[in-house]
Amino acid sequence: MPTVGVKRDLLFKALGKVYSDDEFQNLCFAFGLELDDITNEKEMISKEQGVEESTGASNEIIYKIDIPANRYDLLCLEGIVNGLQIFLEKIPAPRYKAIVPKSPSKMEKIIVTNTPKNIRPFVVGAVLRGVELTQESYTSFIDLQDKLHQNICRKRSLVSVGTHDLDTIKGPFTYDAKPPNDIKFVPLNQDKEFTGLGVMELYSNHAQLKQYLPIIRDSPIYPVVYDSNGTILSLPPIINSDHSKITLNTKNIFIEATATDLTKAKVVLDTIVCAFSQYCKEKYTVEAVEVIYEETKETFQYPELKYRINEIDSNDAVNYIGIKCTSDKVAELLSKMCLQTKVLENNKLQVEIPPTRHDVIHACDIYEDIAIAWGYNNIEKTIPKTSTVGKEFPLNKLTDHLRNELAQSGFTEALTFSLCSKEDISEKLGWSFDSIPAVTISNPKTLEFQVARTCLLSGLLKTLGANKKMPLPLKLFEVSDVVIKDENTECGAKNERRLCAVYSNKSAGFEIIHGLLDRVMQLLEIPWSLDKKNGYYLLAEDDPTYFPQRCAKIMLNGNVIGKMGVLHPDVIHKFDLHLPCSALEITIEPFL
Repeated sequence: MPTVGVKRDLLFKALGKVYSDDEFQNLCFAFGLELDDITNEKEMISKEQGVEESTGASNEIIYKIDIPANRYDLLCLEGIVNGLQIFLEKIPAPRYKAIVPKSPSKMEKIIVTNTPKNIRPFVVGAVLRGVELTQESYTSFIDLQDKLHQNICRKRSLVSVGTHDLDTIKGPFTYDAKPPNDIKFVPLNQDKEFTGLGVMELYSNHAQLKQYLPIIRDSPIYPVVYDSNGTILSLPPIINSDHSKITLNTKNIFIEATATDLTKAKVVLDTIVCAFSQYCKEKYTVEAVEVIYEETKETFQYPELKYRINEIDSNDAVNYIGIKCTSDKVAELLSKMCLQTKVLENNKLQVEIPPTRHDVIHACDIYEDIAIAWGYNNIEKTIPKTSTVGKEFPLNKLTDHLRNELAQSGFTEALTFSLCSKEDISEKLGWSFDSIPAVTISNPKTLEFQVARTCLLSGLLKTLGANKKMPLPLKLFEVSDVVIKDENTECGAKNERRLCAVYSNKSAGFEIIHGLLDRVMQLLEIPWSLDKKNGYYLLAEDDPTYFPQRCAKIMLNGNVIGKMGVLHPDVIHKFDLHLPCSALEITIEPFL
Protein backbone atom coordinates (compact mmCIF):
# COMPACT_ATOMS: atom_id res chain seq x y z
CA MET A 1 0.00 0.00 0.00
CA PRO A 2 1.40 3.43 -0.90
CA THR A 3 1.83 5.91 1.94
CA VAL A 4 1.05 9.62 1.57
CA GLY A 5 2.58 12.13 3.97
CA VAL A 6 0.45 15.24 4.58
CA LYS A 7 1.00 18.16 6.93
CA ARG A 8 -1.49 17.92 9.78
CA ASP A 9 -2.27 21.63 10.09
CA LEU A 10 -2.69 22.02 6.33
CA LEU A 11 -4.99 18.99 6.26
CA PHE A 12 -7.17 20.24 9.13
CA LYS A 13 -7.38 23.70 7.53
CA ALA A 14 -8.61 22.16 4.27
CA LEU A 15 -11.12 19.99 6.18
CA GLY A 16 -12.34 23.00 8.14
CA LYS A 17 -12.00 21.24 11.50
CA VAL A 18 -9.30 20.35 14.02
CA TYR A 19 -9.22 16.70 15.09
CA SER A 20 -7.31 14.94 17.82
CA ASP A 21 -5.00 12.17 16.65
CA ASP A 22 -7.46 9.50 17.80
CA GLU A 23 -10.42 11.25 16.17
CA PHE A 24 -8.62 11.52 12.85
CA GLN A 25 -7.48 7.89 13.06
CA ASN A 26 -11.12 6.84 13.57
CA LEU A 27 -12.18 9.00 10.62
CA CYS A 28 -9.56 7.36 8.41
CA PHE A 29 -10.73 3.90 9.48
CA ALA A 30 -14.34 4.79 8.75
CA PHE A 31 -13.33 5.93 5.25
CA GLY A 32 -11.29 2.79 4.56
CA LEU A 33 -7.85 4.35 5.16
CA GLU A 34 -5.26 3.85 7.88
CA LEU A 35 -3.25 6.44 9.79
CA ASP A 36 0.09 4.65 9.69
CA ASP A 37 2.33 7.05 11.59
CA ILE A 38 2.52 10.50 13.16
CA THR A 39 5.90 12.13 12.69
CA ASN A 40 7.60 15.37 11.66
CA GLU A 41 10.00 16.42 8.95
CA LYS A 42 13.08 16.16 11.16
CA GLU A 43 12.26 12.60 12.22
CA MET A 44 11.50 11.56 8.62
CA ILE A 45 14.83 12.87 7.32
CA SER A 46 16.78 11.39 10.23
CA LYS A 47 15.22 7.96 9.58
CA GLU A 48 15.88 8.11 5.84
CA GLN A 49 19.43 9.51 6.05
CA GLY A 50 20.47 7.94 9.34
CA VAL A 51 21.44 11.24 10.98
CA GLU A 52 20.49 12.46 14.43
CA GLU A 53 19.56 16.02 13.46
CA SER A 54 18.43 17.61 10.21
CA THR A 55 19.23 21.25 9.74
CA GLY A 56 16.56 23.31 8.01
CA ALA A 57 13.80 20.76 8.69
CA SER A 58 10.66 21.88 10.53
CA ASN A 59 8.89 20.34 13.51
CA GLU A 60 5.51 20.50 11.76
CA ILE A 61 3.46 17.37 12.42
CA ILE A 62 3.05 15.05 9.42
CA TYR A 63 0.40 12.36 9.11
CA LYS A 64 1.49 9.33 7.09
CA ILE A 65 -1.67 7.74 5.68
CA ASP A 66 -1.81 4.30 4.06
CA ILE A 67 -3.82 4.41 0.82
CA PRO A 68 -5.29 1.32 -0.90
CA ALA A 69 -3.16 0.51 -3.95
CA ASN A 70 -6.10 0.95 -6.36
CA ARG A 71 -7.30 4.32 -5.01
CA TYR A 72 -5.17 6.55 -7.23
CA ASP A 73 -7.47 9.51 -6.49
CA LEU A 74 -6.32 9.56 -2.84
CA LEU A 75 -2.58 9.80 -3.48
CA CYS A 76 -2.42 13.53 -2.70
CA LEU A 77 -3.75 15.99 -0.13
CA GLU A 78 -6.37 17.32 -2.56
CA GLY A 79 -7.78 13.86 -3.21
CA ILE A 80 -7.89 12.93 0.48
CA VAL A 81 -9.60 16.20 1.44
CA ASN A 82 -12.22 15.88 -1.32
CA GLY A 83 -12.92 12.26 -0.44
CA LEU A 84 -13.29 12.97 3.30
CA GLN A 85 -15.45 16.05 2.83
CA ILE A 86 -17.82 14.17 0.51
CA PHE A 87 -17.83 11.25 2.97
CA LEU A 88 -18.71 13.64 5.81
CA GLU A 89 -21.39 15.16 3.53
CA LYS A 90 -19.88 18.63 3.81
CA ILE A 91 -19.69 19.13 0.04
CA PRO A 92 -21.36 17.46 -2.97
CA ALA A 93 -19.27 15.38 -5.32
CA PRO A 94 -17.61 17.65 -7.94
CA ARG A 95 -18.71 17.42 -11.54
CA TYR A 96 -15.65 17.23 -13.78
CA LYS A 97 -15.81 18.20 -17.42
CA ALA A 98 -13.45 18.51 -20.36
CA ILE A 99 -14.14 21.56 -22.51
CA VAL A 100 -13.15 22.31 -26.09
CA PRO A 101 -12.20 25.87 -27.13
CA LYS A 102 -14.86 27.56 -29.27
CA SER A 103 -12.33 28.07 -32.03
CA PRO A 104 -10.76 24.77 -33.25
CA SER A 105 -7.55 26.65 -34.05
CA LYS A 106 -7.10 27.48 -30.35
CA MET A 107 -7.18 23.85 -29.31
CA GLU A 108 -3.76 22.50 -28.35
CA LYS A 109 -2.65 19.57 -30.48
CA ILE A 110 -0.08 16.79 -30.18
CA ILE A 111 1.03 15.32 -33.51
CA VAL A 112 2.35 11.76 -33.19
CA THR A 113 4.79 10.70 -35.89
CA ASN A 114 5.28 7.13 -37.05
CA THR A 115 8.67 6.82 -35.30
CA PRO A 116 7.79 6.26 -31.58
CA LYS A 117 5.40 3.35 -32.20
CA ASN A 118 8.03 0.68 -31.53
CA ILE A 119 9.35 2.21 -28.32
CA ARG A 120 6.56 4.20 -26.61
CA PRO A 121 3.58 4.39 -28.96
CA PHE A 122 0.90 6.36 -27.07
CA VAL A 123 0.51 9.90 -25.78
CA VAL A 124 -2.33 11.76 -24.05
CA GLY A 125 -2.59 15.38 -22.95
CA ALA A 126 -4.59 18.06 -21.17
CA VAL A 127 -4.42 21.75 -20.24
CA LEU A 128 -5.23 23.34 -16.87
CA ARG A 129 -6.12 27.01 -17.46
CA GLY A 130 -5.94 29.88 -15.00
CA VAL A 131 -4.20 27.89 -12.28
CA GLU A 132 -3.38 29.53 -8.92
CA LEU A 133 -0.63 27.55 -7.17
CA THR A 134 0.74 27.97 -3.66
CA GLN A 135 3.93 26.37 -2.40
CA GLU A 136 1.89 23.61 -0.75
CA SER A 137 -0.25 22.86 -3.82
CA TYR A 138 2.84 22.98 -6.06
CA THR A 139 4.60 20.44 -3.82
CA SER A 140 1.49 18.25 -3.77
CA PHE A 141 1.30 18.42 -7.59
CA ILE A 142 4.86 17.11 -7.93
CA ASP A 143 4.38 14.48 -5.21
CA LEU A 144 1.26 13.10 -6.91
CA GLN A 145 3.18 12.58 -10.14
CA ASP A 146 5.89 10.73 -8.23
CA LYS A 147 3.35 8.52 -6.42
CA LEU A 148 1.65 7.65 -9.71
CA HIS A 149 5.02 6.91 -11.36
CA GLN A 150 5.85 4.44 -8.60
CA ASN A 151 2.39 2.88 -8.47
CA ILE A 152 0.19 2.50 -11.56
CA CYS A 153 2.97 3.62 -13.95
CA ARG A 154 5.25 0.80 -12.74
CA LYS A 155 8.26 3.06 -12.29
CA ARG A 156 7.53 4.90 -15.54
CA SER A 157 7.77 1.76 -17.67
CA LEU A 158 4.05 1.95 -18.55
CA VAL A 159 3.41 5.70 -18.30
CA SER A 160 5.51 8.80 -17.65
CA VAL A 161 4.05 12.27 -17.07
CA GLY A 162 5.47 15.59 -18.18
CA THR A 163 4.08 18.92 -16.93
CA HIS A 164 4.98 22.22 -18.58
CA ASP A 165 4.33 25.94 -18.35
CA LEU A 166 2.18 26.47 -21.44
CA ASP A 167 3.07 30.15 -21.67
CA THR A 168 6.75 29.31 -22.33
CA ILE A 169 6.05 27.02 -25.29
CA LYS A 170 4.00 27.14 -28.47
CA GLY A 171 1.81 24.47 -30.06
CA PRO A 172 1.12 22.39 -31.98
CA PHE A 173 3.38 19.90 -30.21
CA THR A 174 5.07 16.90 -31.79
CA TYR A 175 5.71 13.53 -30.24
CA ASP A 176 8.60 11.94 -32.11
CA ALA A 177 11.58 9.64 -31.66
CA LYS A 178 15.12 10.56 -32.71
CA PRO A 179 18.68 9.22 -32.46
CA PRO A 180 20.17 10.21 -29.07
CA ASN A 181 22.80 12.51 -30.55
CA ASP A 182 20.13 14.50 -32.42
CA ILE A 183 18.39 15.38 -29.16
CA LYS A 184 19.82 18.49 -27.48
CA PHE A 185 18.22 20.38 -24.59
CA VAL A 186 18.80 21.67 -21.06
CA PRO A 187 17.38 19.13 -18.57
CA LEU A 188 15.30 20.22 -15.59
CA ASN A 189 17.27 22.25 -13.01
CA GLN A 190 20.43 22.20 -15.15
CA ASP A 191 22.22 25.13 -16.81
CA LYS A 192 24.01 23.23 -19.55
CA GLU A 193 22.79 21.62 -22.78
CA PHE A 194 23.09 17.83 -23.15
CA THR A 195 22.44 15.30 -25.90
CA GLY A 196 20.33 12.20 -25.31
CA LEU A 197 23.46 10.17 -24.53
CA GLY A 198 24.72 13.00 -22.36
CA VAL A 199 21.53 12.83 -20.31
CA MET A 200 22.11 9.11 -19.77
CA GLU A 201 25.62 9.82 -18.57
CA LEU A 202 24.50 12.76 -16.42
CA TYR A 203 21.92 10.76 -14.49
CA SER A 204 23.72 7.39 -14.40
CA ASN A 205 24.50 7.93 -10.71
CA HIS A 206 21.42 9.96 -9.80
CA ALA A 207 19.69 8.51 -6.73
CA GLN A 208 16.20 8.61 -8.28
CA LEU A 209 16.49 8.92 -12.05
CA LYS A 210 19.07 6.18 -12.66
CA GLN A 211 16.40 3.49 -12.19
CA TYR A 212 14.50 4.80 -15.25
CA LEU A 213 17.44 4.96 -17.67
CA PRO A 214 17.28 1.26 -18.76
CA ILE A 215 13.76 1.81 -20.15
CA ILE A 216 15.15 3.52 -23.28
CA ARG A 217 18.95 3.53 -22.91
CA ASP A 218 19.65 0.65 -25.31
CA SER A 219 17.17 1.84 -27.94
CA PRO A 220 18.61 3.32 -31.19
CA ILE A 221 16.03 6.13 -30.89
CA TYR A 222 14.72 8.04 -27.87
CA PRO A 223 11.17 9.43 -27.57
CA VAL A 224 10.98 13.21 -27.42
CA VAL A 225 8.27 15.90 -27.20
CA TYR A 226 8.88 19.34 -28.73
CA ASP A 227 6.86 22.39 -29.73
CA SER A 228 6.35 24.18 -33.05
CA ASN A 229 9.60 26.13 -32.56
CA GLY A 230 11.58 22.92 -32.08
CA THR A 231 12.00 23.54 -28.35
CA ILE A 232 12.23 20.23 -26.53
CA LEU A 233 9.72 19.82 -23.69
CA SER A 234 10.74 16.40 -22.39
CA LEU A 235 12.73 13.25 -22.94
CA PRO A 236 10.25 10.66 -21.65
CA PRO A 237 10.42 8.76 -19.42
CA ILE A 238 13.58 10.34 -18.01
CA ILE A 239 13.43 14.11 -17.55
CA ASN A 240 11.61 17.29 -18.57
CA SER A 241 13.22 20.35 -20.07
CA ASP A 242 14.24 23.23 -17.84
CA HIS A 243 12.81 25.63 -20.43
CA SER A 244 9.17 24.69 -19.77
CA LYS A 245 9.30 23.86 -16.04
CA ILE A 246 6.32 24.94 -13.96
CA THR A 247 6.75 27.42 -11.11
CA LEU A 248 4.55 29.18 -8.58
CA ASN A 249 3.93 31.84 -11.22
CA THR A 250 2.64 29.35 -13.81
CA LYS A 251 -0.93 30.08 -14.86
CA ASN A 252 -1.50 27.53 -17.62
CA ILE A 253 -0.22 23.97 -17.30
CA PHE A 254 0.23 21.68 -20.28
CA ILE A 255 0.27 17.98 -19.31
CA GLU A 256 1.50 15.22 -21.60
CA ALA A 257 1.81 11.55 -20.70
CA THR A 258 3.61 9.08 -22.97
CA ALA A 259 2.89 5.41 -22.51
CA THR A 260 3.19 1.81 -23.57
CA ASP A 261 -0.28 1.18 -22.08
CA LEU A 262 -2.97 3.59 -23.30
CA THR A 263 -5.53 2.58 -20.65
CA LYS A 264 -3.09 3.30 -17.83
CA ALA A 265 -2.22 6.64 -19.45
CA LYS A 266 -5.89 7.68 -19.46
CA VAL A 267 -6.24 6.72 -15.79
CA VAL A 268 -3.13 8.71 -14.83
CA LEU A 269 -4.25 11.78 -16.78
CA ASP A 270 -7.77 11.68 -15.31
CA THR A 271 -6.33 11.35 -11.80
CA ILE A 272 -4.03 14.37 -12.13
CA VAL A 273 -6.49 16.75 -13.77
CA CYS A 274 -9.36 15.80 -11.43
CA ALA A 275 -7.20 16.43 -8.37
CA PHE A 276 -5.82 19.80 -9.46
CA SER A 277 -8.58 21.25 -11.63
CA GLN A 278 -9.94 22.75 -8.38
CA TYR A 279 -7.15 25.35 -8.67
CA CYS A 280 -8.27 26.41 -12.15
CA LYS A 281 -10.08 29.69 -12.76
CA GLU A 282 -13.15 27.64 -13.64
CA LYS A 283 -13.10 24.90 -10.99
CA TYR A 284 -13.19 21.24 -12.03
CA THR A 285 -12.89 22.18 -15.71
CA VAL A 286 -10.11 20.90 -17.95
CA GLU A 287 -9.28 21.98 -21.49
CA ALA A 288 -9.03 19.05 -23.91
CA VAL A 289 -6.02 18.35 -26.12
CA GLU A 290 -6.29 16.77 -29.56
CA VAL A 291 -3.88 13.92 -30.37
CA ILE A 292 -3.31 13.28 -34.08
CA TYR A 293 -1.58 10.14 -35.37
CA GLU A 294 0.13 10.92 -38.67
CA GLU A 295 0.30 7.35 -39.91
CA THR A 296 -3.34 6.37 -39.43
CA LYS A 297 -4.85 9.90 -39.58
CA GLU A 298 -6.78 9.06 -36.40
CA THR A 299 -7.59 11.86 -33.95
CA PHE A 300 -8.49 11.61 -30.27
CA GLN A 301 -9.35 14.10 -27.56
CA TYR A 302 -8.07 13.78 -24.00
CA PRO A 303 -8.86 13.75 -21.15
CA GLU A 304 -12.02 11.72 -21.60
CA LEU A 305 -13.37 12.23 -18.04
CA LYS A 306 -16.05 9.63 -18.63
CA TYR A 307 -18.91 9.02 -16.20
CA ARG A 308 -19.89 5.36 -16.31
CA ILE A 309 -23.23 3.87 -15.29
CA ASN A 310 -23.52 0.57 -13.44
CA GLU A 311 -26.77 -0.99 -12.29
CA ILE A 312 -26.91 -3.19 -9.17
CA ASP A 313 -29.58 -4.84 -7.08
CA SER A 314 -29.92 -3.30 -3.61
CA ASN A 315 -31.10 -6.60 -2.08
CA ASP A 316 -28.07 -8.45 -3.44
CA ALA A 317 -25.76 -5.80 -2.00
CA VAL A 318 -27.14 -5.86 1.54
CA ASN A 319 -27.35 -9.66 1.56
CA TYR A 320 -23.72 -10.01 0.52
CA ILE A 321 -22.62 -7.57 3.22
CA GLY A 322 -24.95 -8.90 5.91
CA ILE A 323 -26.89 -5.76 6.83
CA LYS A 324 -30.51 -4.64 6.81
CA CYS A 325 -30.92 -1.48 4.81
CA THR A 326 -33.41 0.17 2.47
CA SER A 327 -32.59 1.02 -1.14
CA ASP A 328 -32.71 4.74 -0.31
CA LYS A 329 -30.18 4.25 2.48
CA VAL A 330 -27.86 2.24 0.20
CA ALA A 331 -28.03 5.05 -2.37
CA GLU A 332 -27.12 7.53 0.37
CA LEU A 333 -24.15 5.41 1.47
CA LEU A 334 -22.83 5.18 -2.08
CA SER A 335 -23.18 8.93 -2.59
CA LYS A 336 -20.91 9.40 0.45
CA MET A 337 -18.26 7.37 -1.42
CA CYS A 338 -18.41 9.68 -4.49
CA LEU A 339 -20.72 7.28 -6.34
CA GLN A 340 -23.89 9.25 -7.11
CA THR A 341 -26.79 6.80 -7.03
CA LYS A 342 -30.45 6.86 -8.07
CA VAL A 343 -33.09 4.42 -6.88
CA LEU A 344 -34.99 2.69 -9.69
CA GLU A 345 -37.90 0.27 -9.63
CA ASN A 346 -37.71 -3.20 -8.03
CA ASN A 347 -34.84 -2.24 -5.69
CA LYS A 348 -32.51 -1.54 -8.59
CA LEU A 349 -29.85 1.14 -8.15
CA GLN A 350 -28.27 3.20 -10.92
CA VAL A 351 -24.71 3.99 -9.82
CA GLU A 352 -22.75 6.72 -11.60
CA ILE A 353 -18.99 6.11 -11.46
CA PRO A 354 -16.93 9.33 -11.82
CA PRO A 355 -13.58 9.59 -13.64
CA THR A 356 -11.80 9.65 -10.27
CA ARG A 357 -12.93 6.11 -9.43
CA HIS A 358 -11.15 3.92 -11.96
CA ASP A 359 -10.88 1.30 -9.19
CA VAL A 360 -14.60 0.48 -9.59
CA ILE A 361 -14.65 -2.28 -12.19
CA HIS A 362 -17.17 -4.85 -10.94
CA ALA A 363 -20.33 -4.86 -8.85
CA CYS A 364 -18.32 -6.26 -5.93
CA ASP A 365 -16.31 -2.99 -5.85
CA ILE A 366 -19.58 -1.12 -5.31
CA TYR A 367 -20.59 -3.57 -2.56
CA GLU A 368 -17.27 -2.87 -0.85
CA ASP A 369 -17.95 0.87 -0.84
CA ILE A 370 -21.38 0.24 0.70
CA ALA A 371 -19.75 -1.79 3.48
CA ILE A 372 -17.13 0.93 4.11
CA ALA A 373 -19.75 3.69 4.27
CA TRP A 374 -21.97 1.57 6.56
CA GLY A 375 -18.98 0.81 8.81
CA TYR A 376 -17.43 -2.62 9.21
CA ASN A 377 -17.76 -2.34 13.00
CA ASN A 378 -21.46 -1.62 12.57
CA ILE A 379 -22.18 -4.89 10.79
CA GLU A 380 -24.07 -7.00 13.28
CA LYS A 381 -22.35 -10.20 14.33
CA THR A 382 -24.67 -13.17 13.92
CA ILE A 383 -24.54 -16.87 14.62
CA PRO A 384 -24.82 -19.01 11.45
CA LYS A 385 -28.28 -20.49 11.00
CA THR A 386 -26.77 -23.92 10.37
CA SER A 387 -24.26 -25.44 12.76
CA THR A 388 -21.39 -26.98 10.83
CA VAL A 389 -17.99 -28.43 11.59
CA GLY A 390 -15.00 -27.09 9.69
CA LYS A 391 -13.15 -29.69 7.69
CA GLU A 392 -10.28 -29.90 5.28
CA PHE A 393 -10.94 -29.31 1.60
CA PRO A 394 -11.36 -32.85 0.15
CA LEU A 395 -8.81 -32.38 -2.63
CA ASN A 396 -6.19 -31.10 -0.16
CA LYS A 397 -6.96 -33.94 2.22
CA LEU A 398 -6.43 -36.50 -0.55
CA THR A 399 -3.23 -34.71 -1.56
CA ASP A 400 -1.80 -34.90 1.96
CA HIS A 401 -2.61 -38.63 2.28
CA LEU A 402 -0.89 -39.38 -1.03
CA ARG A 403 2.16 -37.29 -0.13
CA ASN A 404 2.65 -39.27 3.07
CA GLU A 405 2.27 -42.61 1.33
CA LEU A 406 4.61 -41.69 -1.54
CA ALA A 407 7.24 -40.57 0.95
CA GLN A 408 6.89 -43.88 2.81
CA SER A 409 7.41 -45.65 -0.52
CA GLY A 410 10.93 -44.25 -0.64
CA PHE A 411 10.35 -41.24 -2.90
CA THR A 412 11.53 -37.73 -2.00
CA GLU A 413 9.09 -34.86 -2.37
CA ALA A 414 10.01 -31.87 -4.54
CA LEU A 415 8.28 -28.51 -4.83
CA THR A 416 8.95 -26.92 -8.22
CA PHE A 417 8.06 -23.58 -9.77
CA SER A 418 4.54 -23.03 -11.09
CA LEU A 419 5.98 -20.97 -13.97
CA CYS A 420 8.46 -22.24 -16.53
CA SER A 421 9.76 -21.52 -20.01
CA LYS A 422 7.89 -22.50 -23.16
CA GLU A 423 10.61 -25.01 -24.08
CA ASP A 424 10.26 -26.82 -20.74
CA ILE A 425 6.71 -27.96 -21.50
CA SER A 426 7.02 -28.36 -25.26
CA GLU A 427 10.29 -28.78 -27.18
CA LYS A 428 12.19 -30.45 -24.35
CA LEU A 429 9.37 -32.99 -24.02
CA GLY A 430 9.15 -33.56 -27.76
CA TRP A 431 6.03 -31.49 -28.41
CA SER A 432 5.24 -28.37 -30.42
CA PHE A 433 4.26 -25.43 -28.25
CA ASP A 434 1.24 -24.72 -30.49
CA SER A 435 -0.27 -28.02 -29.41
CA ILE A 436 0.06 -27.26 -25.68
CA PRO A 437 -2.94 -25.62 -23.91
CA ALA A 438 -0.65 -23.31 -21.96
CA VAL A 439 -1.47 -20.00 -20.29
CA THR A 440 1.19 -17.52 -21.44
CA ILE A 441 2.49 -14.65 -19.28
CA SER A 442 2.02 -11.42 -21.28
CA ASN A 443 5.08 -9.60 -19.92
CA PRO A 444 7.48 -12.20 -18.39
CA LYS A 445 10.33 -10.93 -16.25
CA THR A 446 12.72 -13.61 -17.55
CA LEU A 447 12.71 -16.36 -20.18
CA GLU A 448 12.57 -18.93 -17.37
CA PHE A 449 9.04 -17.87 -16.42
CA GLN A 450 7.06 -17.45 -19.64
CA VAL A 451 4.10 -19.77 -19.09
CA ALA A 452 2.18 -21.54 -16.34
CA ARG A 453 3.20 -25.18 -16.26
CA THR A 454 0.90 -27.69 -17.93
CA CYS A 455 2.68 -30.71 -16.44
CA LEU A 456 4.77 -31.54 -13.37
CA LEU A 457 7.27 -33.72 -15.25
CA SER A 458 9.48 -30.92 -16.59
CA GLY A 459 9.95 -29.43 -13.10
CA LEU A 460 10.99 -32.79 -11.64
CA LEU A 461 13.43 -33.41 -14.50
CA LYS A 462 15.04 -30.00 -13.88
CA THR A 463 15.31 -30.95 -10.21
CA LEU A 464 17.02 -34.21 -11.19
CA GLY A 465 19.45 -32.23 -13.34
CA ALA A 466 20.38 -30.08 -10.35
CA ASN A 467 20.97 -33.14 -8.13
CA LYS A 468 22.98 -35.43 -10.38
CA LYS A 469 25.75 -35.77 -7.79
CA MET A 470 23.39 -37.33 -5.24
CA PRO A 471 23.62 -41.10 -4.63
CA LEU A 472 21.60 -43.36 -6.91
CA PRO A 473 18.79 -44.13 -7.33
CA LEU A 474 17.09 -40.75 -7.55
CA LYS A 475 13.38 -41.03 -6.73
CA LEU A 476 11.31 -37.82 -6.75
CA PHE A 477 7.62 -37.01 -6.62
CA GLU A 478 5.35 -33.97 -6.52
CA VAL A 479 1.62 -33.56 -5.93
CA SER A 480 0.60 -30.10 -7.05
CA ASP A 481 -1.45 -28.03 -9.50
CA VAL A 482 -0.95 -27.41 -13.19
CA VAL A 483 -2.76 -24.72 -15.21
CA ILE A 484 -4.57 -25.59 -18.44
CA LYS A 485 -6.54 -23.41 -20.84
CA ASP A 486 -10.26 -24.06 -20.66
CA GLU A 487 -12.74 -21.93 -22.63
CA ASN A 488 -15.60 -23.21 -20.50
CA THR A 489 -14.36 -21.45 -17.36
CA GLU A 490 -14.93 -17.79 -16.49
CA CYS A 491 -11.23 -16.88 -16.58
CA GLY A 492 -10.35 -19.10 -19.56
CA ALA A 493 -8.15 -21.49 -17.58
CA LYS A 494 -8.40 -24.06 -14.81
CA ASN A 495 -6.19 -25.66 -12.16
CA GLU A 496 -5.79 -29.42 -12.12
CA ARG A 497 -4.22 -31.36 -9.23
CA ARG A 498 -1.72 -33.95 -10.43
CA LEU A 499 0.67 -36.54 -9.06
CA CYS A 500 4.02 -37.02 -10.78
CA ALA A 501 6.91 -39.34 -9.91
CA VAL A 502 10.30 -39.86 -11.55
CA TYR A 503 12.84 -42.67 -11.07
CA SER A 504 16.44 -42.39 -12.31
CA ASN A 505 19.14 -45.06 -12.07
CA LYS A 506 21.55 -47.04 -14.21
CA SER A 507 18.51 -48.85 -15.54
CA ALA A 508 15.20 -47.18 -16.33
CA GLY A 509 13.31 -48.95 -13.53
CA PHE A 510 9.93 -49.04 -15.23
CA GLU A 511 8.86 -51.71 -12.78
CA ILE A 512 9.48 -49.27 -9.89
CA ILE A 513 7.15 -46.69 -11.38
CA HIS A 514 4.58 -49.33 -12.28
CA GLY A 515 4.75 -50.63 -8.72
CA LEU A 516 4.22 -47.13 -7.39
CA LEU A 517 1.09 -46.77 -9.54
CA ASP A 518 -0.25 -50.07 -8.21
CA ARG A 519 0.45 -48.93 -4.63
CA VAL A 520 -1.44 -45.67 -5.17
CA MET A 521 -4.41 -47.53 -6.63
CA GLN A 522 -4.32 -49.99 -3.75
CA LEU A 523 -4.47 -47.12 -1.25
CA LEU A 524 -7.37 -45.58 -3.14
CA GLU A 525 -9.12 -48.97 -3.26
CA ILE A 526 -9.26 -48.94 -7.06
CA PRO A 527 -9.16 -52.52 -8.38
CA TRP A 528 -7.35 -53.70 -11.50
CA SER A 529 -9.94 -53.91 -14.27
CA LEU A 530 -10.24 -57.23 -15.99
CA ASP A 531 -13.17 -56.19 -18.17
CA LYS A 532 -11.71 -52.72 -18.89
CA LYS A 533 -14.85 -51.06 -17.56
CA ASN A 534 -14.64 -50.60 -13.81
CA GLY A 535 -11.24 -50.00 -12.22
CA TYR A 536 -7.88 -49.09 -13.73
CA TYR A 537 -5.89 -50.61 -16.55
CA LEU A 538 -3.18 -49.71 -19.08
CA LEU A 539 -3.27 -49.15 -22.83
CA ALA A 540 -0.30 -48.80 -25.17
CA GLU A 541 0.38 -45.21 -26.25
CA ASP A 542 2.74 -43.38 -28.63
CA ASP A 543 4.07 -40.22 -27.00
CA PRO A 544 7.20 -38.30 -28.09
CA THR A 545 8.12 -37.76 -24.45
CA TYR A 546 8.53 -41.51 -23.90
CA PHE A 547 10.60 -44.24 -25.53
CA PRO A 548 8.74 -45.97 -28.42
CA GLN A 549 6.67 -48.92 -27.18
CA ARG A 550 7.60 -48.07 -23.59
CA CYS A 551 4.64 -45.81 -22.83
CA ALA A 552 1.12 -46.54 -21.58
CA LYS A 553 -2.05 -44.57 -20.97
CA ILE A 554 -3.49 -45.03 -17.48
CA MET A 555 -7.22 -45.61 -17.72
CA LEU A 556 -9.78 -45.25 -14.93
CA ASN A 557 -13.32 -46.43 -15.62
CA GLY A 558 -12.73 -45.93 -19.34
CA ASN A 559 -11.21 -42.44 -19.04
CA VAL A 560 -7.57 -41.39 -19.45
CA ILE A 561 -6.13 -40.01 -16.21
CA GLY A 562 -2.42 -39.95 -17.12
CA LYS A 563 0.60 -41.64 -18.65
CA MET A 564 3.60 -43.62 -17.53
CA GLY A 565 6.67 -45.03 -19.24
CA VAL A 566 10.40 -44.84 -19.94
CA LEU A 567 11.52 -41.37 -21.03
CA HIS A 568 12.92 -40.87 -24.52
CA PRO A 569 16.74 -40.38 -24.68
CA ASP A 570 16.26 -37.02 -26.42
CA VAL A 571 14.16 -35.77 -23.49
CA ILE A 572 16.77 -36.96 -21.01
CA HIS A 573 19.55 -35.24 -22.97
CA LYS A 574 17.63 -31.93 -23.27
CA PHE A 575 17.25 -31.79 -19.48
CA ASP A 576 21.00 -32.37 -19.10
CA LEU A 577 20.58 -35.86 -17.64
CA HIS A 578 22.80 -38.87 -18.40
CA LEU A 579 20.96 -41.83 -16.88
CA PRO A 580 17.74 -43.57 -17.96
CA CYS A 581 14.52 -42.40 -16.31
CA SER A 582 10.97 -43.61 -16.01
CA ALA A 583 8.07 -41.40 -15.04
CA LEU A 584 4.43 -41.39 -14.03
CA GLU A 585 1.97 -38.49 -14.13
CA ILE A 586 -1.75 -38.70 -13.36
CA THR A 587 -4.54 -36.39 -12.31
CA ILE A 588 -5.97 -37.25 -8.88
CA GLU A 589 -9.21 -35.26 -9.06
CA PRO A 590 -11.28 -38.21 -10.43
CA PHE A 591 -10.58 -40.10 -7.17
CA LEU A 592 -12.62 -37.69 -5.04
